[in-house]
Amino acid sequence: MTDLAGGDAELIAASLEEPERFAALFDRHAPAIHQYVTRRLGRDAADDVTAETFLTAFRIRARFDAARAGVRPWLYGIAAKEIGRHRRQEVKALKLLARTGHDPVADSWTDSADDRLAAEAAARSMAGALARLSAGDRHVLLLFAWADLSYQEIAEALGIPVGTVRSRLNRARRKLRTATGAADNPLVEARIHEGDPA
Repeated sequence: MTDLAGGDAELIAASLEEPERFAALFDRHAPAIHQYVTRRLGRDAADDVTAETFLTAFRIRARFDAARAGVRPWLYGIAAKEIGRHRRQEVKALKLLARTGHDPVADSWTDSADDRLAAEAAARSMAGALARLSAGDRHVLLLFAWADLSYQEIAEALGIPVGTVRSRLNRARRKLRTATGAADNPLVEARIHEGDPA
């Protein structure tokens, strides 16, 4: 997804003179950021982290460089930093998912009881493996798989080279394959963006 009709960067610029214009940016992007944070930290922390993400974005909006990055990677980068501050909560949430198999966002993954049980077993295994990844590898993998950012957008969001994104994603996938023994898991074999080599 790109900035809506190119209007997000213009909203940020306009909000420098008219701060209330920033609310439209919140309305457009907060639901996706909230969902992403919920998957990373759980519902309890998601409201606070999402709010802090947009408060930080509002405070530093004058530093936004429309020529360098899109608004989505910029917002996910801020969210990633906020998540980093809550790392213990994220690992705790992943360990809870590993024990219980209950994903707070994907409650409706399956409709039948048999499929739900299989999905919960896979989720437990995957959550344990995610908890053991380094923070950098986990950020890259989850921004790619859950936030649907491209390699370039992840690089912009985290302030790292695209080559580092590729190596972290490959390392994370390899570790998850080894840990779960599953090559067909959506996180292990996440979608490939056009122009993003696997």
